[in-house]
Amino acid sequence: MSHRIVLAVLLLAATAACTATPSDTQYKSANLRGKVYVSTSVQEQGKPRTLVEGTNVELRFTEDDRLIAGAGCNQMQGAVILDGGKVSVGELGMTAMGCPQPELHEQETWLAKLLEAKPEWRLDGTNLVLTGANAEIVLAAEQPATLDGTWTVDGIVAMDSISSVPAGAKVTITFKDGTVAVDSGCNRNGNAVPYELSGQTIKATLGPQTLKSCGAVDEVETAVNKAFESGAVTYKINRSTLVLDNALGAGVTLKK
Repeated sequence: MSHRIVLAVLLLAATAACTATPSDTQYKSANLRGKVYVSTSVQEQGKPRTLVEGTNVELRFTEDDRLIAGAGCNQMQGAVILDGGKVSVGELGMTAMGCPQPELHEQETWLAKLLEAKPEWRLDGTNLVLTGANAEIVLAAEQPATLDGTWTVDGIVAMDSISSVPAGAKVTITFKDGTVAVDSGCNRNGNAVPYELSGQTIKATLGPQTLKSCGAVDEVETAVNKAFESGAVTYKINRSTLVLDNALGAGVTLKK
């Protein structure tokens, strides 16, 4: 091989190294695969965009290079490529769960359009920042959830099916210092009772309650009571979702 050919090969290699985009290098070192990010701030047209109460934007990058995204109700997903500083998502598929508020559908449509427009991405410390034509989302890496804390009921479990809670019904369950408290703002108002853990089983007796009728809240209160009626429920935590159910398949799902 002549000196000229060797020099040409070296120049081509150097040029390729110099033209590799910073985002390509960053993606390889960042290794977003398997990570979940949750929004901490959302801006549109340079101003804060208010999300539906109790919701956020979630992005999960799977090990097989798919993006699973959500904005409070349904999930959307598609193959994703992060080269070139862009989030390039293939055709987005979406679940078809009926959402209790029309604002949730609008919010999901907004997120889908943002992702389909190939927004730019970068890391700011441990935060992920997505920037579209008129929007920017800052997302923090999700920390594993623990049982302790306050959870809000967002689904009712009956055997193998899960239905959304009625619109306007807010019921919380708080685990703190070995006690559990259910607060519905109706018949259960946060009175704490002790509980015991045995593996994945929570043993607790919720105790008496008033018998007022409170509209949409009644259905959720009934579901919580059924879950605990035998004095024991099993629990499972998957990211920010808690599932409480009993041997008969009655229970609730909750978000932190």
